[in-house]
Amino acid sequence: MATTTPEIQPQEATKKTPITLTPKAVAKVKEIMGQQNPVPAGLRVGVVGGGCSGFSYSMAFENAPGLMDKTYDFDGLKVYVDATSLTYLTGCTVDYLETLEGAGFKFDNPQVKSTCGCGSSFSV
Repeated sequence: MATTTPEIQPQEATKKTPITLTPKAVAKVKEIMGQQNPVPAGLRVGVVGGGCSGFSYSMAFENAPGLMDKTYDFDGLKVYVDATSLTYLTGCTVDYLETLEGAGFKFDNPQVKSTCGCGSSFSV
């Protein structure tokens, strides 16, 4: 009787980041960072309490990661995410959009159950 073992893909699971920044988002962040003096070390992406629906996304430049941060590299851009925010951001994609109505970063998060009317906060 032959037994089979499942094939294990080496390092496949560890290479996938829990949050994704599109190339357009990375390029825009790098462009804005280049205009800062001094140039920050990276970008913090997080979730904060507040807003009409309970949570809001936050993005800010940082000079160094925090003690409990996870650091991800997107084409040379360091992105810092704290452990609490990571639970809400897993599977999230951040894109940069330019439309006739305006331009900005868009969070596409599969965990979000509902958003508010103004679109700046969400609930899970």
